[in-house]
Order: sequence, then C-alpha cells, then structure tokens
Amino acid sequence: MKQVAILVGSLRRESINRKFAESVARLAAGRLDFQFVPLGEIPLYNEDLWEGAPPAAVLEMKRQVEAADAVLFVTPEYNRFFSPVIKNAVDWGTRPWGQNSWEAKPAAILGCSPGSLGASAAQNSLKSLLVVCDMVLMGQPEVYLSYKPECFNAAGDLVDPKWRALLERWVDRFEGWIEMTRQPRTRAQADAG
Repeated sequence: MKQVAILVGSLRRESINRKFAESVARLAAGRLDFQFVPLGEIPLYNEDLWEGAPPAAVLEMKRQVEAADAVLFVTPEYNRFFSPVIKNAVDWGTRPWGQNSWEAKPAAILGCSPGSLGASAAQNSLKSLLVVCDMVLMGQPEVYLSYKPECFNAAGDLVDPKWRALLERWVDRFEGWIEMTRQPRTRAQADAG
C-alpha cells in the first residue's frame, strides 16, 4: 500500500481542514496509507538553525516526507492565499541546499473553507510553489469543498453523497498518479531506492 505524507495547513484544534483530511484518509483506507505529519512544533524558517543541531521537528518532517511515496497538502484559505504553516514546512523541506525532501515527489492539494469558493484561491496559489520545489503535482480533479457541518456525521465522516462520490474519484486518480509518477527521476534517487 502506498504511503502518503499529509500536511494540514491549520494548527487549530477544531480545524475543518484537519477534519476534512481525516475523512479523506478514512475513505482511502485499504488503498492509501495516510501519515499525518505534525507541523505545530516546526519553528519559523531561519537558515541559522541548520548550524549545530537542527530542530528535531524539522528533521522528523523531512524524514516522513522522504519515506512517503507521495505528499498531500490540505490547506485552508487565509486572505485568498494558502497558510503560512504550509509555506514554512515547504521552505524547511527544501533545505539544506542539495537535500530537497520534495524532489520528484508525487503530490496533490485539497482544501476547504466555510466560504463558497472552498479554498480555491489558496490551492491555486499553492500550485505555483509546489512545482518550483520539484514536486510532481496532480492537476485534476480539483476539489474545493465549501465546508458545511451537515456534510459530516458525528464521527467526522463525509456523508454528503455528492462529495463522497467526488472524493472516491479523487482517491482513484491520486492512487493512479502516485503509481505513474513515483519512479526515480535522477540517478541519486535510483541509487537510494
């Protein structure tokens, strides 16, 4: 089963994006193994912190991403942009120079917001960052969930039949995307594999 490192761009306890990510993980159970990467202890990026002993939370994040077959970003939308939590994690993952944890990694983006556009602006802005960091980004299908509490049951599962059907198709496509794109793209990756 393919392992997917999942990075949720909201740190709050009752995050709707965390709830959304957990429901997608349960929906994909048995096909994709989602590993949630904790981002709350990662400090703001500071090049000086690589000197001596780098932050343990950063090294653990990089380890989890590198061990995964793919990465899924689930982002809220703040002021029509993706969250600073995601940007910070991406910046740490590209460093130190020559040790880009995102290199050639199959990736996808999901997100939700209470607004009618369902984090579409955040996802579209995040796309430009991920491809610059050399992730192999799945472009379709796009999922912009406009969060409504009634779409989920008490256990946090997505119950709306329209959204469940769309996310089943999304899981199918992401699983196929990972299989198609996870091959090593460099000699160093092939030697490490």
